Amino acid sequence: MYMLKAEPPSGLPLLRLAFRPFYLGAAAISVAWMALWWLLLGGHAALPNAMPPVLWHAHEMLFGFVAAVIVGFLLTAGKVWTGLQTPRGAPLAALWLLWLAGRIASVAAAPPLFAAVDTLFLLTAAAIFATLILRAHNLRNLKVVAVLVLLAIANGMFHLGALGLSWADPLQALHGGLALVVVLISIIAGRVIPAFTQSATPGLRLAEPGWLSPVSVACTALGLALWTSGMAARPGAAVLAAAALLQALRLAHWAPMAGRGRPILWVLHLSYAWLPLGLGLLAASQAGWIGESAGIHALAVGCIGGLVIGMMTRTARGHTGRELKVSRAEVTAYSLVMAAALARVAVPWLPPPLQAMALFGAAAAWTLAFALYLLRFAPWLLSTRADGRDG
Repeated sequence: MYMLKAEPPSGLPLLRLAFRPFYLGAAAISVAWMALWWLLLGGHAALPNAMPPVLWHAHEMLFGFVAAVIVGFLLTAGKVWTGLQTPRGAPLAALWLLWLAGRIASVAAAPPLFAAVDTLFLLTAAAIFATLILRAHNLRNLKVVAVLVLLAIANGMFHLGALGLSWADPLQALHGGLALVVVLISIIAGRVIPAFTQSATPGLRLAEPGWLSPVSVACTALGLALWTSGMAARPGAAVLAAAALLQALRLAHWAPMAGRGRPILWVLHLSYAWLPLGLGLLAASQAGWIGESAGIHALAVGCIGGLVIGMMTRTARGHTGRELKVSRAEVTAYSLVMAAALARVAVPWLPPPLQAMALFGAAAAWTLAFALYLLRFAPWLLSTRADGRDG
């Protein structure tokens, strides 16, 4: 890790570090697109590009919302990891506008234009981050670069399949994208959650076996690859079950109970707990015992959604010079995302009259959570750091 010199503020605050425009945009689009999804689901609206609403919703939450948070996080953390300046000012504005153009194109442009603009964003972001890592000879993060490049490829395969120009199944590409995000989270969370837990707990020293992290990540990646391929259900079930156990063991080594009195910490532990649960549910689906929906949404809403809201609050507080102690609004947002995950995962097991209620409840809880984030953080993201520093 490199130590950066304190710099005087310069330029528009929104464009000083990537987390600012991308967190702001991700939260706003999450609220707007979830409301639109509910209108589409109820038949009160229609997409002009004729894309099936289910595919549009899954794509935009993964490659629109989550991808924005990933890019914002990586291009902010990358400055600390490498000691090099990341895009700011006009270059950052151009990258953010490219992302925004993709979101607008998803509902207002012809499918080929949507595909071109949307694919270009992730490829550009991957190229920027890869250049940063290579310039700094930061070899440790080459695996993060690899996952980001594969995520861009998965997005491209989704669009090719949706356009009927490839043998690729758009749904399979979405599953591949989800799997890549889970692997990326497994890598990054393994660094930050134990570090945050130790720093917040005086005297705590976490000791994880050296083999556990690489083996659990590798087993998770293999199990999800087998699930995504759809060619080895029984072996895939066994590998996913093993990955679930390894990830649960990994979390146990991070002293999750140490953060029970600190919401900014427990949200990370609780969200990560959805990872072994989701892998276990996917293992059960591969064995033919249940459908895929529960496992997919445990990973997408519980694990990814929970870690996203947790990291969006923590990193935004830290990088705007605020105390790492959350308000009641943030605790409410954390609880709402967890409630959304519980409701969405429960849908397949509910009687039909209650399924629609659970879907609406999950959508409403998610929307309110990120609306609270906007109300709390938008003023901070648009203004200079509280301590007057650049960033």
